Amino acid sequence: MAIDRNSLRGKLFIIIFGAHTRQGRLFDLFLLWFIILSVITVCLESVPEIRTQYHPYLHGLEIFFTVVFTIEYFLRVYSHPKPFKYLFSFFGIIDFLSVIPFYLTFILPAGHFLVTIRIIRLLRVFRILKLTSFVHHAQVLKSAIFASLQKITVFMLTIIALVLIIGTIMYVVEGEEHGFTSIPQSIYWAIVTITTVGYGDLTPQTPLGQVISSIVMIMGYAIIAVPTGIVTVEMSRNQPEVKKANTIECLSCGKSMPVNTNFCSNCGHQLHE
Repeated sequence: MAIDRNSLRGKLFIIIFGAHTRQGRLFDLFLLWFIILSVITVCLESVPEIRTQYHPYLHGLEIFFTVVFTIEYFLRVYSHPKPFKYLFSFFGIIDFLSVIPFYLTFILPAGHFLVTIRIIRLLRVFRILKLTSFVHHAQVLKSAIFASLQKITVFMLTIIALVLIIGTIMYVVEGEEHGFTSIPQSIYWAIVTITTVGYGDLTPQTPLGQVISSIVMIMGYAIIAVPTGIVTVEMSRNQPEVKKANTIECLSCGKSMPVNTNFCSNCGHQLHE
């Protein structure tokens, strides 16, 4: 459904969704500052000393920010040519989640701390600054992960089998007297060791256990490189395909078009000003 650019709804759409227009960039810049300040407010309110002294002011600010974001959310729904497309889009869901926690405080008093989820909306900064390369690389990574999913699944199943075997061996070698009180406890040690985390809360005491531990730690460094290599290969394969998928949304009808297109094929509207 096309929107009349001269109508109130059309003007709102250009301001709110037109990230490549001057009004749209200004709107998103102001919005980003509101997001940052609101998140800082919530974080400060979680500090007991600050909350005790400045609670009325911080609570007032949170009410103000929530009202602003609520109005903005409804304006987005109203001005979008396809409201349901926006409602169930990634940013539509994030916009909804950024305001709903405050209203849940009437049911769950501590729920307002969940409003920090609105920090995710700072992803809009990529559109404002026209950092299209960031969006492109995100698409490359997403495609690579999905393409590598089967290989990574096999790799993870292999690691699970490996830590199960290592944990069982360490339970037999070290025994309960050295802290390896059960096979699950030993598996926990194997996971911590093979991932090179090494909390140090459970360590082998026998010479054989220490030798096994050394081998597992060296294996850990080798294992870390495997999923990285799998994803990297898929990224190099999928990169040319993702470049073709870079799109821009028509401000008149909302149709997605290739970024290098000058006019919308659906309504004929000029895409680049």
